[in-house]
Amino acid sequence: MKQTILIPLLLTATMTFASENTLWYDKPAEEWETEALPIGNGRLGAMTFGGIERERIQFNEDSLWIGDETDTGAYQAFGDLFIDFDGKGETTNYRRELDIARAVQTVSYTKGGVNFRREYFASHPAGVMVFHFTADKPGALSGTISLADAHNGTATADASGLAFQGNLAGFIHSQTKNKSAYDIALDYEARALVRHEGGTVEAKDGNLAFQNVDTLTVYLDAGTDYINQRDKNWRGEHPSRAIAARLEKAAAVPYPDLVAAHVADYQSLFNRLAIDLGKTPLDIANLPTNQRLNSYRGGEMTKAKDSIYDGQNDAPDLKGKPDPELEALVYQYARYLMIACSRTGDLPANLQGIWNNSNNPMWRCDYHANVNLQMNYWFTGPANLGECFLPFSEWLNSITPVRREETKRELGVRGWATRWENGIFGGATCPWSMGDAAWLAQNLWDHYAFTGDKEYLRTQAYPILKELCEFWEDILKENADGKLVAPPGKSPEHGPIAAGNSYDQQLAYDLFTNTIEASKDLGVDPDFRAKVESLRSRLLGPKIGKWGQLQEWAEDIDDPKDTHRHFSHMIAVFPGRQIAPSTTPELAEAAKVSMNARGDASTGWSRAWKISVWARLQDGNRAYRILSGLIRTSLTPNLLATHPPFQIDANFGYAAGVSEMLLQSHEEKPEVRSQKSESRMNGQAFIPHPSPFILSLLPALPDAWPDGKVTGLRARDGFTVDMEWKDGKVTDYRIASPEPREVKVRVNGETKTIRSEHIPPQQTTKR
Repeated sequence: MKQTILIPLLLTATMTFASENTLWYDKPAEEWETEALPIGNGRLGAMTFGGIERERIQFNEDSLWIGDETDTGAYQAFGDLFIDFDGKGETTNYRRELDIARAVQTVSYTKGGVNFRREYFASHPAGVMVFHFTADKPGALSGTISLADAHNGTATADASGLAFQGNLAGFIHSQTKNKSAYDIALDYEARALVRHEGGTVEAKDGNLAFQNVDTLTVYLDAGTDYINQRDKNWRGEHPSRAIAARLEKAAAVPYPDLVAAHVADYQSLFNRLAIDLGKTPLDIANLPTNQRLNSYRGGEMTKAKDSIYDGQNDAPDLKGKPDPELEALVYQYARYLMIACSRTGDLPANLQGIWNNSNNPMWRCDYHANVNLQMNYWFTGPANLGECFLPFSEWLNSITPVRREETKRELGVRGWATRWENGIFGGATCPWSMGDAAWLAQNLWDHYAFTGDKEYLRTQAYPILKELCEFWEDILKENADGKLVAPPGKSPEHGPIAAGNSYDQQLAYDLFTNTIEASKDLGVDPDFRAKVESLRSRLLGPKIGKWGQLQEWAEDIDDPKDTHRHFSHMIAVFPGRQIAPSTTPELAEAAKVSMNARGDASTGWSRAWKISVWARLQDGNRAYRILSGLIRTSLTPNLLATHPPFQIDANFGYAAGVSEMLLQSHEEKPEVRSQKSESRMNGQAFIPHPSPFILSLLPALPDAWPDGKVTGLRARDGFTVDMEWKDGKVTDYRIASPEPREVKVRVNGETKTIRSEHIPPQQTTKR
């Protein structure tokens, strides 16, 4: 086999497989959570319903929050745009579609002998959302446009559009009855600009009436005065001027050019990766997506409350039909959702991405730091969406001073810790959690591991890693046996409060390891590095208990009947790298015992994490069984994940799991990293030394995917991997990197050293 030669099918990661990239339905949505379809440009998001007589577009903007530096607060709904249409007659040929290859929604139908069409998209280059309505008969569009403030403000209208604005102080006071509830109350504004061809548009009773128009285009924008700068009390300019400028600029661009710019920007990210997990029979592949999901399940479950059962028991033994193209679609849908809700310069994805229809959402629609926020971003590296991670890093750096001050005040130590629930101003609620901040820092390290961006490591990641090591140096206590243990804490979100639980111990080990490697790669702080190495060597490590399990607590008290959704003692397996079958086989077997006891069924995000754990344990069939169960029980007809209710981490965690099944790159040769670092520390010219990482191709391929191909997967150290397989064996592959270099590749049971091919640096799309 020739590892550096590709058949033409694998020449580029910009290819797509059309049948895997469309969600479509033959009727409008009725329910926001389970049927409406999402669009987004990172900052703005909307859920659209596709109604015939009335279109509802519920929209959000990522910074509309209540809260302050002492309380998480909550993410807020922004408002609704409604378009009511005149006209009578029977509706036929209805189709509502989301093309995730282009990030464009369409609605089409025939009514009264006229063919109507709508196109919706959220443009990142233009910074606005666009809704375009046409018909194949002149003057066929008549109706009313209205705008509703989710905080009960009054919209105004003129001939050009609609708007509302306000300040969240009134809402805060009405909810809390406490005028000093929060120190920060943001100004906000939403504006819809309307353009048309033919007919008339006029303001009437606070709405816009359009009559006999040929085409109608609505440009929607919203914003607040939030900025991620604490020294300015998180407040910038009123959003009105920026909103007006963006809308006017977008409306001045011919519509085809506006669409083209949006698609080009989106595809610069989405088209980096294509995936084929096998072919689905056409009679299934051509079904509307909700019916296709029911076919996969073997029965109909249409409500979110029906789809998860009781959170612990799996679905009934329904005999669904195989649909590998649906499994690939769910993977690519996660990439679509990430691009739609997390772009450079914006806030990171919260528990629901950016899509939220409540001002009192479950779990505040917050940044939940005991698995959920971390899970959101596990897959951005391997799925070739590195730029989408940057909002996470920017947010974490912005809130660090707030967390540092509270930690010093409440715990009296250096560094900082956080709590389970976190907001955009640094405020956090729920109990203290010693390990959560270290887990967030793990994401910071992984972004560097995948990209090799040393400037990012130096300025955004390493300062946090170092400061968190100081926190752990101050809080670790020495046992009678000389081992260092964390103070009493929980293993999220259950069990006793005890010292040295595995959650904290494993995260401290991971933090120390990543900080040591960061220090080496940057060539800084050798004395500090030596101190951290000493701390790591003294940590209480993973232990095997009396029934062969990987212990969750320092004491051997694990219950073999415990099926709790959290299994935080698996961090060392995934997303960490302390335990692996090739390096710690006994501990890996103990991890399997614990995972068998936990079971496969659970809430959506818990199933998603289990996929990755079993993939790291190299059991592809077990990972696939859980993956299939997630689709059957935890996805609603619009393919969004449910806890319940809607919670986007399982969508993103699913993609992380599939990535781990196909490619792993976490195993490392430390001596190679030291060699590479020494050269750089001595100031020599850059020579690309061998990579310290081992790339494992198809480490957990299930029997259900015997044939397939993928282009554009990313491995640590900046490698891009294309491969094709047949009958469960890799038949062709290509490893490429910015500089040709040696790397070890494990393929079809053999480990070999190859030299990667050169690829030019990827284009970035920074705002």
